[in-house]
Amino acid sequence: MTKKSFRRAFRDSLPIMAGYLALGIGYGVLLQSKGYSFWWAILMSVTMFAGSGQYAGVDFMASGASLLTTAFMTLIINCRHFFYGVSLLDKYRGTGIVKPYLIFGLTDETYSITATVKLEDDISPKKYYFFLTALNHSYWITGCVLGAVLGMFLPFSGEGVDYAMTALFIVIMVEQWLDNKNHLPAILGATTTAVCLVVFGAEFFIVPALFLIAAEMVIFRKKLDPAAKEKTSEVSGND
Repeated sequence: MTKKSFRRAFRDSLPIMAGYLALGIGYGVLLQSKGYSFWWAILMSVTMFAGSGQYAGVDFMASGASLLTTAFMTLIINCRHFFYGVSLLDKYRGTGIVKPYLIFGLTDETYSITATVKLEDDISPKKYYFFLTALNHSYWITGCVLGAVLGMFLPFSGEGVDYAMTALFIVIMVEQWLDNKNHLPAILGATTTAVCLVVFGAEFFIVPALFLIAAEMVIFRKKLDPAAKEKTSEVSGND
């Protein structure tokens, strides 16, 4: 069961490997261009594992931002994990000793697979989730270190590299749009974000947009989650 779980996790992680290696190399190059050695790439990718947070962290360090400012901005950038992480509580239930690592290693890409994957009966969900998270983490570490090492010997320009994470998010959104017939979540998210951008401005729109989107997910849960709708119908039928 362990081998089958690993093989399935590895197969599902291959698209993420391609993206993480490319993005990690870009991050390593950017880090090196700011004057930081590859040891920083190892330290940050192992202990943080937050693509957008790490990209932003380079600018925070280079600009001499205070620890409080860095901590607050990192929280703002990554607070989206609070919202979609709640939907994995049932899936991560019973994962035991590896649960803290699964929480630490939860990324947008890992979530997109974990939330939708359908596993065969001979595959252990606990082992699958662990292998998927660990593999994705290893891809990211490898990419970051490779980029930092390459940046030491090859003349790279870091200009435009920080757009890589934005490009990845766009690709994920497009893929989910094409794979799902229900486009209401994407429409709600895009519309709410646009309205908050106009109302609150570019510096302050992220937090209110996230809270409003979370509220909308609760209000429109039955339309967004067919499984929740079926469960409600079953409960009503039993009553």
